Amino acid sequence: MIDEEKFNHAIFAGKVEEVKKMTQEALDRGENAKNILNQGLIRAMDEVGIKFKNNEIYIPEVLIAARAMRGGLEILKPILSKSGSSKYSKIAIGTVKGDLHDIGKNLVGVMLEGAGFEVVDLGIDVPSEKFIQVAKEYGVKIIAMSALLTTTMTQMEATMKALKVARLSNNIKILVGGAPVTEKFARQIGAHGYAPDAALAVEKAKELLGFKSGSIRQIT
Repeated sequence: MIDEEKFNHAIFAGKVEEVKKMTQEALDRGENAKNILNQGLIRAMDEVGIKFKNNEIYIPEVLIAARAMRGGLEILKPILSKSGSSKYSKIAIGTVKGDLHDIGKNLVGVMLEGAGFEVVDLGIDVPSEKFIQVAKEYGVKIIAMSALLTTTMTQMEATMKALKVARLSNNIKILVGGAPVTEKFARQIGAHGYAPDAALAVEKAKELLGFKSGSIRQIT
């Protein structure tokens, strides 16, 4: 049986080695790797996300918890890969062309990864062509675009148009965010979702893929 409380405490405290040890011990007891992932690692990060959303913790605590979560994930990945259970829903994230800001984008990536998604981080100054290339190459389910400047928001619309031309807009959900971005703007450019912060970005991503808001992202 997975001791959820111990995983929660260790991950929240950022105890990488302890999380690794607990993960290995659970495997040695015969626990299913998928259950350890869902009930131990992802459930703990889901709690972190809730606390962050409620302003009970802040960015440094989220990053510390995410590092600990990754420690356990490193041990599980080889096993999950062999069983075919490592195929998370893939999300490509990037800051649009002309914009060099990445703090918000990085935090969203951490939160998505903690929720059980496979994140393809394209970095900053990402042109439409790169989003399209990665969408085709990796088979992503969602493209998440960030813009921190009003002058680069137009690149979101340009990418939306490029996806339509490439006939990908019907198969991929588009999620946008960033300081100057609004829900109204998201609707205007035809995006499927808007999130004002990292915690809500995770909720919106789950919602776009058919999961209930606030639910744990189960890996199957």
